[in-house]
Amino acid sequence: MADITLIATADWDHPLWTNKQHVACSLAALGHRVLYVESLGLRPPRQGPRGPAAGQAGSDRGRIWRRLRHGLLPPRRVRPGLWVWSPLVLPGAQGGLALSVNRLMLGLGLGLWRRVLGLRADWLWTYNPMTLAVLEPGPWRRLIYHCVDAIQAQPGMPAAAIEHWEQCLCRRADVVFVTSPDLQRRLAPLNPLTRFYPNVADGAHFARALDPALPLPDDLAAIPAPRLGFVGAISAYKLDLALLEQLARAHPGWSLVLIGPVGEGDPDTDVAALAELPNVHLLGARPYHVLPAYLKGCAVGLLPLRLNAYTQAMFPMKFFEYLAAGLPVVATRIASLQAYGEAALLCEPTADAFSAAIKQALDGQGPGLTSRLALAGRHTYASRTQRMLEVLDSLQQAG
Repeated sequence: MADITLIATADWDHPLWTNKQHVACSLAALGHRVLYVESLGLRPPRQGPRGPAAGQAGSDRGRIWRRLRHGLLPPRRVRPGLWVWSPLVLPGAQGGLALSVNRLMLGLGLGLWRRVLGLRADWLWTYNPMTLAVLEPGPWRRLIYHCVDAIQAQPGMPAAAIEHWEQCLCRRADVVFVTSPDLQRRLAPLNPLTRFYPNVADGAHFARALDPALPLPDDLAAIPAPRLGFVGAISAYKLDLALLEQLARAHPGWSLVLIGPVGEGDPDTDVAALAELPNVHLLGARPYHVLPAYLKGCAVGLLPLRLNAYTQAMFPMKFFEYLAAGLPVVATRIASLQAYGEAALLCEPTADAFSAAIKQALDGQGPGLTSRLALAGRHTYASRTQRMLEVLDSLQQAG
């Protein structure tokens, strides 16, 4: 089994778990030893979001303080065969002395802690498009780039630098995994071994929503039905807040339940207009382990996405999580979801289109529960990780 150094773009304890944490867990569950390296800070620090729900997201200052406290500590074991390390780096460094310091600190730290843990330099599995700016991958036998977003399209990101270093990374990587057709179209010309595997879900976890004995959380039970749920980052660069406001105003009998931090990745997010509506409920972030109980109490899973460069390159993680929980899904018709229209109601990002699709879902029309669960069952972390490992095994066999 290969030992894996995994360079993430998210801290391990972030309330919104994404590919990085889940893939690390699935690799460790298969017997690989994994060192999970927390975010290196692609962008400079910024302030938190505005509006009455601003406290839910906080600011980058708290994260920087936590990193300073953890940066000199050894890796912590979070699961069998899985350790998490917080490197002490300067966030947003693009060049000069700051970047040199980051390269030095990261290189020395990885060398030290791999020796302490007894980890071989087998695979470097990275989610950071600027990996080559801060780390020389020479010691590792394999370089794997797992591209899950068009990070350069997020607000405040150094887009030109990310584009440059991502192209360098793709050309040098042994294999590039992507999660959407748009990412495949963009990166495949840079590396012939670019493979598309969409985002997936922890099916067994979210299937707990189907358990009749699972109680609803008290705060959710107090909200009138029907409840239309959204779980994830409530950020203006990808979530269509104006559409949600229009839906809430047009249908006062529907309860819109939004679960997640406000302004994640976009501190200009302003939810003041939504927060004033009596049928909109901003519950804030909830721990991952309780999300199935919240989804159980929802009648529909919403994905009201804006159409822009970021969302056209994304595959929303909540899509298969909603399906695994048994929910009908009403989502914006972005490119990555069109192949799965048999299990969801996909529509244009307008209030009229979403209203019609939601009514259809509430009336029990549209894709049935059996087809929704069947599709979710084919898209799990365990099965996707196994398919990615088969690609890497083929490289091994080819020498």
